[in-house]
Amino acid sequence: MFDKTDIRQAIDTLRDGGIILYPTDTVWGLGCDATNPAAVAKIYEIKRRVESKSLILLVDSVAKVQNYVCEFPEIAYDLLDVAVQPTTIIYDRAKNLPDNLVAQDGSIAIRVTNEEFSKALCAAAHVPLVSTSANVSGEPTPQNFSEITDEIKSAVDYVVRYRQDDVSKSQPSSIIKLGASGQVKIIR
Repeated sequence: MFDKTDIRQAIDTLRDGGIILYPTDTVWGLGCDATNPAAVAKIYEIKRRVESKSLILLVDSVAKVQNYVCEFPEIAYDLLDVAVQPTTIIYDRAKNLPDNLVAQDGSIAIRVTNEEFSKALCAAAHVPLVSTSANVSGEPTPQNFSEITDEIKSAVDYVVRYRQDDVSKSQPSSIIKLGASGQVKIIR
């Protein structure tokens, strides 16, 4: 079980527009309040990533996904119900999000987390969180905390203590794009 102080410190950092390094249902992530465009810009700077390459959002429930997409296709329920591993879905027509977070085609990638810490963090934050791998773009994705570079650790405002000692190898989520007319495309 995680320490609730860890959640409180992460929330304080997020509310101040800061960047956190935190464990998710997949790999360790760089995160911020996804509704704060200045914080989102900081994530792009840390990753040295162009803003045209959008980021993933993390939420704690399917109901919250609907706050950030114009249409929630019925098939998304089915995909999330049968998923055996963490699954990120790319939805058309994002809403209520800053422009620097939304892809050029207007889509947004969102994952509903079931991992205890990230789920509790998302619930307490009351906003979606950016969840992007804790590495500079183009470099290998760290599979656990010990593989995250000092450059990344020193660039964030708060490093979550929970699961830092976990050395199991994590994998990124699968990614599925749902088209406007019901087509399903597996990205990863």
